[in-house]
Amino acid sequence: MSDHYDTLGVPRGATTSEIKRAYRALALRWHPDKNPGDREAAEAKFVAISAAAEVLCDDQKRAAYDRGGS
Repeated sequence: MSDHYDTLGVPRGATTSEIKRAYRALALRWHPDKNPGDREAAEAKFVAISAAAEVLCDDQKRAAYDRGGS
């Protein structure tokens, strides 16, 4: 399992708005519709980006993740 912070390219102390900004930029870049030549890899990356953003944008999930949870 990769680190959610590394997946989004943000530091551990990033604010929610910084996380959302990073998510939007990466989601646009890796959306499967924008990468028809390598759709499977783009879809896998997009899913990882979305999962990381879901955890890090929710204060309770982020606190649990920072304590070592998944």
